[in-house]
Amino acid sequence: MDRSSLLQLIQEQQLDPENTGFIGADTFTGLVHSHELPLDPAKLDMLVALAQSNERGQVCYQELVDLISSKRSSSFKRAIANGQRALPRDGLLDEPGLGVYKRFVRYVAYEILPREVDRHWYFYRHRSCPPPVFMASVTLAQIIVFLCYGARLNKWVLQTYHPEYMKSPLVYHPGHRARAWRFLTYMFMHVGLEQLGFNALLQLMIGVPLEMVHGLLRISLLYLAGVLAGSLTVSITDMRAPVVGGSGGVYALCSAHLANVVMNWAGMRCPYKLLRMVLALVCMSSEVGRAVWLRFSPPLPASGPQPSFMAHLAGAVVGVSMGLTILRSYEERLRDQCGWWVVLLAYGTFLLFAIFWNVFAYDLLGAHIPPPP
Repeated sequence: MDRSSLLQLIQEQQLDPENTGFIGADTFTGLVHSHELPLDPAKLDMLVALAQSNERGQVCYQELVDLISSKRSSSFKRAIANGQRALPRDGLLDEPGLGVYKRFVRYVAYEILPREVDRHWYFYRHRSCPPPVFMASVTLAQIIVFLCYGARLNKWVLQTYHPEYMKSPLVYHPGHRARAWRFLTYMFMHVGLEQLGFNALLQLMIGVPLEMVHGLLRISLLYLAGVLAGSLTVSITDMRAPVVGGSGGVYALCSAHLANVVMNWAGMRCPYKLLRMVLALVCMSSEVGRAVWLRFSPPLPASGPQPSFMAHLAGAVVGVSMGLTILRSYEERLRDQCGWWVVLLAYGTFLLFAIFWNVFAYDLLGAHIPPPP
């Protein structure tokens, strides 16, 4: 139901004859049932929650329109939060007769969302089309690129030690800073099977559920922001080092999700969350430690510096800042939130600084970078 048809129906039924801007929830619910209007059960639940947050049991007309239009503002969310305590509702875990896919959707709801009302909203509104194609496509592309270079170099572990590896047009190398696409395309290259396996596993286990809940646009923005921040941070802090791997984007996703879980610890219903949190932190720390070891204590003779580990840390910072803002704004417009614009301003300032650094600082500081392959 669109906004115009809803307005016409309310006017025809005279639900607000005195033009107060409020509509009785019981009256509107009866209208829905009598006209057999297609309204999600979750939206009816939220309608009751909105009414219970109002002293007279009424719903603001604009909030009703936002509800029908699947738009939720911060004030809408606060009203839902105030009303949900008195709202009797069975949890999704008690939902009987679900198929395999709907059970997976329910699993994703409990993995990602911290509040029961949001889980209901997602569970009833979720559609299988479009599927979470971004994270799956990125992972598939990374695997294909790795297989191609593995077969070409006949090397599947520590590929960066092969003299032909750094000649790839996808790798970020400080000697090729003018080729701007390399600041992003390095995410398709990996040191070896171990790094690819780690990143692909996290992208599928965390990235796909996040994309299912928050959508392609937000998750792709977060992932690519982490990738770009990773290469730019390396170009500032580790000026002689190349970069490979999608760890900047992976750490942005993982850090955002872990921070969201910690900040909503009481509401998260995912099983064994403390154990899984510890395991995730251990695995992420181990991957950073491995990258530091390869950077400063290479196990094999190398023709130049090995890839930097700073992309991991930059991705984590992006996840805790930008990513946490995105994940805490489920079904809300980011442009309506002051915090979102603060994060964008900070990220934009960093981008401008990094661009000027790459254009001028290398010559001014006399940085001795390895010759480009």
